[in-house]
Amino acid sequence: MTWQVLVHGPLARLDERVSRSLVDTVPRCLSELASDLGNMTVALPVLACAMAYAVWRGRRAAALYAGLAMAAVPLLVIPLKEWTARPGPLEPWAQGYYPSGHTATAAVAYFGAAFLVSNRLIPVAAVLTAVTGTGLILRGFHWPLDVFASLCLSLIVLAVSSSWQRSRSTCRSSARTATGCSGPS
Repeated sequence: MTWQVLVHGPLARLDERVSRSLVDTVPRCLSELASDLGNMTVALPVLACAMAYAVWRGRRAAALYAGLAMAAVPLLVIPLKEWTARPGPLEPWAQGYYPSGHTATAAVAYFGAAFLVSNRLIPVAAVLTAVTGTGLILRGFHWPLDVFASLCLSLIVLAVSSSWQRSRSTCRSSARTATGCSGPS
């Protein structure tokens, strides 16, 4: 996807045609409300509450890794935005739309919160993330590829965070059984 955006290949051109046919197909107030779910002022408090709950339940490491995953979002998204310098659907003079920071924020915050509170909330996280991305596209704030790339990036961030958390808890349980754990803990 990134390569297609950089060279303005056929996938990027198709992406732009699809976007133009979708923008403003729903009332702007709805698409703006949906896209606002990816704002830091909305998504971060949800994650912060889930992190506080996890700490209260004795899952400090899980809360830490969720916070680190969220901190990784701007560290990954901002350089990609600078590198690709993709113009926006409604603002061709502006650059930095690929990938969508709002989508990445929503995905990492809502899925992170679901993992911390209850796996039964994963469908809610998926819906909130999908609504965010859809709102961004329908309002014309992002191209569909911007949103899809952010979802892919977010899945990687969440998978790495989850992997680190699992390896840490495996090491801790191995240490309790006196078998030890090789590698960082």
